[in-house]
Amino acid sequence: MHIGHSYQTAYSIEDSGSLTTLQCTDEEKDLGVYTTPDLKPSTQCNKAANKAMSVLRMVNRAFRGLDKDDFLVIYKTFIRPHLEYCVQSWNLHFSKDEEVLEKVQKRATKCVKGMKGKNI
Repeated sequence: MHIGHSYQTAYSIEDSGSLTTLQCTDEEKDLGVYTTPDLKPSTQCNKAANKAMSVLRMVNRAFRGLDKDDFLVIYKTFIRPHLEYCVQSWNLHFSKDEEVLEKVQKRATKCVKGMKGKNI
């Protein structure tokens, strides 16, 4: 990955006498955090929101008719960690990234009677 410049450079590694050219990549996942050449957190926000939304769908299928307190425990245990994992390293810079993450929370409030439109 070329961070900070767009020059076409090729890197090679020598292993047991043979020269191998390394491939360039556009994103890299390290310790669960996605890094892109422009160092913007948009990819991380989208991936985290998609994962949290899939877990929310699974919770909806598995638990029908939860009350507010039970859903809050499930939400804080299974869904919110996907939205908050390593947030210190990919802190939000753009409002569009914040909206992507808040969409998951808005969807979660629709899952429980009496919580529609409220913040978690």
